[in-house]
Amino acid sequence: MSAGLEDAEGELPGRSRPQPASPGRRRGRGRHGAPRSAGRRARRPAVAPAGHDTPVEPPAARRGAPSGTSAAEPPPRRSRRPAPPAAGTRRYLVLACGAEDVAAVDLTTGAIVRLRVAWTDDQPPDLSPYDLVDATPAEDPERDDLAQPEALTVTGVPQAIGSLRGRQARRLLRHLVAPTDEHLLGFPGTSWPYWEFDGMRPSVALVVPSRGPLVFRRRADDSVWARFGSPRSDIWIPVEDRRAIAALWAARRDRLSGKDLDAALGFRVNYLLVTLSRPRHGHCYKTVAAFLPRP
Repeated sequence: MSAGLEDAEGELPGRSRPQPASPGRRRGRGRHGAPRSAGRRARRPAVAPAGHDTPVEPPAARRGAPSGTSAAEPPPRRSRRPAPPAAGTRRYLVLACGAEDVAAVDLTTGAIVRLRVAWTDDQPPDLSPYDLVDATPAEDPERDDLAQPEALTVTGVPQAIGSLRGRQARRLLRHLVAPTDEHLLGFPGTSWPYWEFDGMRPSVALVVPSRGPLVFRRRADDSVWARFGSPRSDIWIPVEDRRAIAALWAARRDRLSGKDLDAALGFRVNYLLVTLSRPRHGHCYKTVAAFLPRP
């Protein structure tokens, strides 16, 4: 009885009582029972294997440091910024690309322009939003279209050199958003007579919708339209964005909005680029040239 009580209150059966630690810093023991040194264990020097004269490469050099560079001196970082454009060439940020023109931001002036490009069968309009391109203005830019004062004819086909996204692109677009207290493109409705344009109204607008957008197929003529809201009005205009039209057909639905539209496009719509078409039967029409994600 007393032995069992002694075992419960004292030391466990079959185990010796642990010795009290000596005052001061406790030192652990090594792998084979020898006490460890108080200081940090020194790293073994690199030794060549038996039968080889070449020393073993130190561990720091095996972690990805290029040959010929020291582990303490990291290799120089490569610049991701493209080289400046050549003389006579300007750089643009693409917003929409179509058969008639390319809506882009001139990085020199910060204004939206409409580049008129002579596309060919070998070089079709295949630029994507937020592509960076270099283009050379033509000797005769043909900037006399009163309905499209931003139009600019270029020589050849714009050359893509990369893309621009992130904070710099968002800061650039923030200053180009169209005001919401005015009619879109300066007039109400979806179209306006061509002979009433005087070159004082914009033909392209970057819109942040307050409601929508909704993309739907109009059964009367099988065309695709977009509906979105602004604080001033409810806007219904046709769509010319090839990606949005293809997404609606691929979904096999008559309308897409919200998360369904985002899933069909592959991104969440943040901007709408609205442009004014060339004259058709004496009128110019508002169209959605591109649905744009957040850069």
